[in-house]
Amino acid sequence: MIDFRRVPDLWRRCDVTVRDLPLALLLAVSSFLPAMHNHGTQLGDLPTRPFDAWVVLVVALECLSLVVRRRWPAVCLTLGSLGFALDQLYAYHTAAATALPIAIMSAGAHLERHRRVTAVLLSLAYVPLAVALDRTGSVEGPEGFVTFYLVLVLAWGIGAWLRSTRAAEAERRRHIAEATRAAERTRIARELHDVVTHHVTAMVVQAEAARYLTAAPDRLDAALSAVTDTGRRAISDLRHLLDLLNPDHDTDVRMPSVGELHTLVEQTRQAGQPVEFAEEGRPAEPAGSAEFVAYRVVQESLTNALKYAHGSRTVVRVRYGEREIAVEVGTDGSGSRTGSLGGSGRGLAGLRERVDALGGEFSADRRAGGSFVVRARIPAGSPS
Repeated sequence: MIDFRRVPDLWRRCDVTVRDLPLALLLAVSSFLPAMHNHGTQLGDLPTRPFDAWVVLVVALECLSLVVRRRWPAVCLTLGSLGFALDQLYAYHTAAATALPIAIMSAGAHLERHRRVTAVLLSLAYVPLAVALDRTGSVEGPEGFVTFYLVLVLAWGIGAWLRSTRAAEAERRRHIAEATRAAERTRIARELHDVVTHHVTAMVVQAEAARYLTAAPDRLDAALSAVTDTGRRAISDLRHLLDLLNPDHDTDVRMPSVGELHTLVEQTRQAGQPVEFAEEGRPAEPAGSAEFVAYRVVQESLTNALKYAHGSRTVVRVRYGEREIAVEVGTDGSGSRTGSLGGSGRGLAGLRERVDALGGEFSADRRAGGSFVVRARIPAGSPS
C-alpha cells in the first residue's frame, strides 16, 4: 500500500524541474479552455484574435519555460518574454500571459549572475514592445504601459526580497552550525580535560612517591598497584567519554554523579592526599545535571590539590538541599606547591561555565597562608 505520509518528502526530493512542471502544465491547459478565452492579459487593448496554429507555439514559450524557472532562470525569462511579446502583438490574450510576472519574479529570486544587466535589458526590451503595440493600433496610452511596467518591477522586487530572505536564512543557519560546532568542541575539550587531568595527575603523584620507596618493597608494590589501578580507571572513563561522543551512542551511557564521590575521594587519598569528606542531606530527585556538575567540581578541585598542594590537608563538604547542591573544597597551604592555583585556568574556567549554565554560583579564591577554597552552588532538578 502507498504510504501517503511519505508523499511530501518524496516530492521535496524530486528535481526542481519536476516540481515546477505542474504549474507550467496548469497554465498551458487553462489557456485552451473556452471559459478562459478573452480573459488573459491584454497589454495594448488590441482586439482579441481567434486562436490558430501559432497559438500553440506562443503558449509553449510562455508556459513550458516555467519548467526551468529555478534551474535556468535567465532561459525562462528570455523565452517567457518572447512568448509574451508574441501573445500581445498577435492579440491572442491567452491566460498563459500570466507566466511573465512569474518568470520575472523567479529571475529576481534565483538568478545568480548579471542581475543588474538582466534588469536593464528587460527594461530596454519593453520599450520596443510598447512602441510596436502603439503602432499596431493600441489605445492603452502611456499611463497603461507605465502601470504594467511598474507591475513587472514589483514582480522583480518580490523575487529579490525572496532571494535576500533566503540568503539571510542560510547565513543564520551557517552561524548556528558554527556556534554548535564550537560549543561541541568546547564540551569535548572540557570533558577530556576533566577525565585525563585528574587521572594523569594522580598517576604522576603516585609514581613520584614510588621513587622513594625502593627500600620498602611492600609499600613500593602497593604504590605501583595504585598507579596501575588509576591508569585502568582512566582508560575506563575515556571509553565512557568516547561512547558519549559517538553520534550513535546509547542514551543510557553512564555519567559520573555525586553518588561516586566516595570513590573519587578514596582514589585521591591513595595518591597521597589527606582528604576529609563530609556530606549533609541526600540528593534531590531528580537532581539531573546538577549531580554531574557537582562531581566535576570536586574532581577538578582535588586534581588542583594534588598538583599544587600535594600532601596538604584537604576538606570536601557537600550539602544537598531541596533545590540545590552546595560544594566546598578547601586545601591548606602547608603542603608542597609547585605551581599556582589555576595553572592554565582551563579547568576552573570550565567549572565556572558548567555552573553558570545551570544558573548557579561559582568561586575559587586563595586564602591567607597559601591555602585556597572552591565553592559552588548548583541548582538541582535541571534535566540532563
